[in-house]
Amino acid sequence: MTKFTAKTVMSAALGATMLMGIPAFADDAVQLRISTPAVETDWHGKMLVVFKDELEELAPGEFDVEIHYNASLFKQGTEPIAMQRGNLDMAMISAFDISKQIPEWSTFTAGYLIRDPEHLTKVFRSDIGDEFYGKVADQMNIKILDVGYLGTRQLNLRTEQEVQRPEDLEGVNLRMPGSDAWQFLGKALGANPTPMAFGEIYTALQTGAVDGQDNPLPTVRAAKFYEVTKQIVKTNHLVDAIFLSMAKKKFDSLTEEQQENVLKAAQAATAFNNEKRIEDEAQLEAFFESQGLKVYSPDLEAFRTHVQAEYLSSSLAEDWIDGIVDRVNAVK
Repeated sequence: MTKFTAKTVMSAALGATMLMGIPAFADDAVQLRISTPAVETDWHGKMLVVFKDELEELAPGEFDVEIHYNASLFKQGTEPIAMQRGNLDMAMISAFDISKQIPEWSTFTAGYLIRDPEHLTKVFRSDIGDEFYGKVADQMNIKILDVGYLGTRQLNLRTEQEVQRPEDLEGVNLRMPGSDAWQFLGKALGANPTPMAFGEIYTALQTGAVDGQDNPLPTVRAAKFYEVTKQIVKTNHLVDAIFLSMAKKKFDSLTEEQQENVLKAAQAATAFNNEKRIEDEAQLEAFFESQGLKVYSPDLEAFRTHVQAEYLSSSLAEDWIDGIVDRVNAVK
């Protein structure tokens, strides 16, 4: 993986705070408007600056890239429709967004399908990625440029009993987001899933209304859940992705050389994001331990086997392509 220097990060951070630059664009420069719910200081916000800068380096003056943060241009979740209607050029969309229009994509919202960030990249740069990206291009008129790492969800518990296998979560009231898909995942993990608004989690953990919650480690720190919990179990139950995408009509309007440069810039941007997110998560483990929490990995194979079996025997898998789980599992 490409290593990004302090200079690169500083450049991205500086660029993220300067929405109005004065580059020398050609009169016929291609305008690319990007909408994101990310804040400027988030790695997803900074990766878009890397995309912009890399594209300018590869094709000086050929592109006029506008980055609109904080969902100021389009609300989160509405970006796919905006691109399809020709109102937006680029966005970062999720598998959940895509599965609303292409049910087969719900495969990638399931627990324990993707093992880690490296596996995520390899899967979507394989024939599996070609196949599923092709569906998005054909059915949604959206071109996926590359996949980025969003974060890995872990269990954060106020209880002290060590968790090694799904049966160790029996009777544990685990806060999960309220949708049916999230509740199913909580149950598949072996816990008693409890729907609850995010804003209520801290107090619920503090009072014992719930025994735990699941989120990526940066969220655990930001929401200060470590103050009212005792352990983090690195179940890695959902490795989440974000897909840097462009309206297909816009992509098709580019020359072949411009398309190649856009794809190169996208890969540079996702590599930057992935490296920084992985570094953050590794550092957070030490932070939580310094706060007195126990941080450890359970029997991941026991969890993976159990959870995948639960999905495959459920109605959720009815839309999945035959053999897709085995194909993804086989990617090394």
